[in-house]
Amino acid sequence: MARNANTRMRADRLRERFGWGIALWLVGYVLGIVLYFLVPPSAIGWVITPVGTLLTVAVLWTRVRARALEDFAIIAVVWTAIAIAGDYLFIVRLLHPPDGYYKADVYLYYALTFALPLLIGWRRIGIPS
Repeated sequence: MARNANTRMRADRLRERFGWGIALWLVGYVLGIVLYFLVPPSAIGWVITPVGTLLTVAVLWTRVRARALEDFAIIAVVWTAIAIAGDYLFIVRLLHPPDGYYKADVYLYYALTFALPLLIGWRRIGIPS
């Protein structure tokens, strides 16, 4: 029984850390491809950011069951690493944006990707004393 609970807890942690991080990044990536045909390339990030922020908050609030602020901190680091690596490999290296990629909207996106898990963790769990 304990072994099954530990296995389930490990699976939940992997899903929260990597599964949701990859899923959220993929949603933004696909949305960026769709928006490429609808808005100027310089505005894509500014259109995606509010949608991505709301979706990330929804996932953190309803799907992530972390029980300690340390778990939310790990999620923040992992999700940010996924975002940076995915962007670099599949946008910078693969698509070679003609006007570059790293601008204010991208830095805001990375900052939110890191900060939102911490903020939601503090809201749900509280700041340790």
